[in-house]
Amino acid sequence: MSFKLIHRDKSTKARLGTIRTAHGEINTPIFMPVATQGSIKTISNRELDESGVEIVLGNAYHLYLRPGPDIIGKAGGLHKFMGWSRPILTDSGGYQVFSLAGLRKVKVEGVEFQSHIDGSKHTFTPEKVIEIQGVLGSDIMMPLDECVHYPASRDYVEKSLEITTGWACRSKNVFNEVRSTKDEGRLLFGIVQGSTYLDLRKEAIERLLKIGFDGYAIGGVSVGEPRGLMREITGRAASLLPEEKPRYLMGVGTPCDMLESIAMGIDMFDCVVPTRNGRNGQAFTWSGELQLRNSNFKEDLSPIDEKCGCYTCKTYARAYIRHLFNAGELLGLRLVSLHNLHFYVKLIEASRKAINEDKFAAFKQKFTEDYTISNVKH
Repeated sequence: MSFKLIHRDKSTKARLGTIRTAHGEINTPIFMPVATQGSIKTISNRELDESGVEIVLGNAYHLYLRPGPDIIGKAGGLHKFMGWSRPILTDSGGYQVFSLAGLRKVKVEGVEFQSHIDGSKHTFTPEKVIEIQGVLGSDIMMPLDECVHYPASRDYVEKSLEITTGWACRSKNVFNEVRSTKDEGRLLFGIVQGSTYLDLRKEAIERLLKIGFDGYAIGGVSVGEPRGLMREITGRAASLLPEEKPRYLMGVGTPCDMLESIAMGIDMFDCVVPTRNGRNGQAFTWSGELQLRNSNFKEDLSPIDEKCGCYTCKTYARAYIRHLFNAGELLGLRLVSLHNLHFYVKLIEASRKAINEDKFAAFKQKFTEDYTISNVKH
């Protein structure tokens, strides 16, 4: 078994676990920074190590287009190519193809699409996507799926789910071949789709369980639906997934969304929010969010967060960081991105500690209250 369940919180459905991969174990719950093209924007691997990052997420679609599997394969795989020795999860690119809208065509055989870089035409089949990830040397692979837009008609979602489930089965078949010739520590997760239709989500899970995967991801959320509906879908899906397998909520989220989802039994998260928002001057702290470009920080000589021990907070003041943004200096967006990643990692570490002590409900409530009140003030 690649997943070991260590402890269940007595006050919620939160849980502690470990996932064993070809490049080491990761502790869950876990947040995975997004290294779409083989790097976390503006952040070095050494800084990721110093922040306590255990796993990063790459994207097969982007890496396929540039620089291409052949170059990465010649380098010895994505780990060696990007100089990262810890686990890597790669997304199939299903969401990226979904976002291309008019530049793609979904068929039973696979997806035809045009590159967002140069307009060249390509085809992704479930088999090809797994083969690409095999060349990348991904520790955790995701199968090709269709991420349905919101809102979507039930008829469309039913047809899409039929295609996605067929792709999942084909992905598993070729993955078994890849795993038999590569390191056996590679893992393949199934992706639960079904849009906002809870009965279709249930059907998707039942069909994926029959195929059998090393873990299960909840996809197709955080695509424009109301937050309450996202949480309802997450909670219902998590309750139907097996206890002995890791559960991954794709593309989520904000600090409060992650804590709510951990309480529902979710183990894994990824999101571009900490780095994307950091590049726009938004900092996440233990007492709420700060927009460091605002004029009220012009003479503020305190760190971003007094409770934070990251390099940014130990070295620089809010006023200086605001100055960097106003002056167009790249260091500003790098420093806030670094702080945000550090904060996310420490928030998840604190969550694991609270779960281990059976105090997660109280931890979540206090953090959410402090965070929400501070955001209103700011």
